[in-house]
Amino acid sequence: MNLIILLLPIIAIVLMFRSQKKRQSQMQQMQTALEPGAGVRTIGGLYAQVKAVNDETVELEIAPGVVTHFTKSAIAAVLDPQEYDAIINGRPADDELPEPDAEDAEAEPVEDKPLTLTKDSAEKGDAEGGAPASK
Repeated sequence: MNLIILLLPIIAIVLMFRSQKKRQSQMQQMQTALEPGAGVRTIGGLYAQVKAVNDETVELEIAPGVVTHFTKSAIAAVLDPQEYDAIINGRPADDELPEPDAEDAEAEPVEDKPLTLTKDSAEKGDAEGGAPASK
């Protein structure tokens, strides 16, 4: 009975070290596989595209023409090109596209009027797309 009490914590510690080593190995492999043009997510949740890979750092383009330097350890995940495109451009995956309804096709198109936030539109009320006049 005493042997089980001694072995149980030792086995738990060995399993924890093993899983941590496996995670470190996966991170190391991902960091060495970084290449220019890949879409990545940083540990802070920033999505960017890899522009250059150096020994210890990675140059990421976070917006067109805006390049920043991050350490390789700051990269949380390398994304598939389709997943990166869907996140950056807001495009749903092919299986998430809504199917058009027959009722929507018969409805009249709604005219889009620009929203204005001037004093004149507030005085006119809701008649021309402005805020309703206060009573």
